[in-house]
Amino acid sequence: MVHEEIISYIESNIKPRSELLAEMEMYAEENNVPIMELVGIEALLQLLRIQQPKNILEVGTAIGYSALRMAEILPQTKIVTIERDEERYQKAESYLSQSHHRDQVVTLFGDALELEKTVEKEGPFDAIFIDAAKGQYQKFFDLYSPMLTEHGVIYSDNVLFKGLVAQEEVEQKRMRQMVKKLQNYNRWLMEHEDYDTAILPVGDGIAISRKRGGSK
Repeated sequence: MVHEEIISYIESNIKPRSELLAEMEMYAEENNVPIMELVGIEALLQLLRIQQPKNILEVGTAIGYSALRMAEILPQTKIVTIERDEERYQKAESYLSQSHHRDQVVTLFGDALELEKTVEKEGPFDAIFIDAAKGQYQKFFDLYSPMLTEHGVIYSDNVLFKGLVAQEEVEQKRMRQMVKKLQNYNRWLMEHEDYDTAILPVGDGIAISRKRGGSK
């Protein structure tokens, strides 16, 4: 992973966020809500600026931080976002209601593995962002990748899991199982015949999987 001094240096050069986003960052830190690390989300946003997707699916809303940041940099884009935790969903609704980008974001409450038909009505999608239960990443990918447009991109966050995926042995049993699932997911992505994938060691690791094209 990137050295902490380098991360601090990059963060020091990132423009300040709005008052609302700063409040969300503070809430996430104080309440142990997993939002993307600052350097990681800045990298993701830059990739989205380059791609210019018109319709994005996000699996894992949390408090709406990444959805709002995507909406801000892509004001013509619709973001459909799914959250199964009711408290986080309600908090996301509260924060989004304070932003003039609220109309860009469609929030769906429920388990992403059970909302296929509902999500399908909102597609197809130029980009899919997976940032939910890490043990279910491959299921999310398989379920929603058919809704991706030709040459669409799937972004998966946390694929390096604090660097643990590079370790041969992880002491804690629960953590070891999660690491194994992510290692398998990363390997599966890199070998996928329909996607070209690169993994960037920014934030907690972002996998970028671009559809190779052809008919859907």
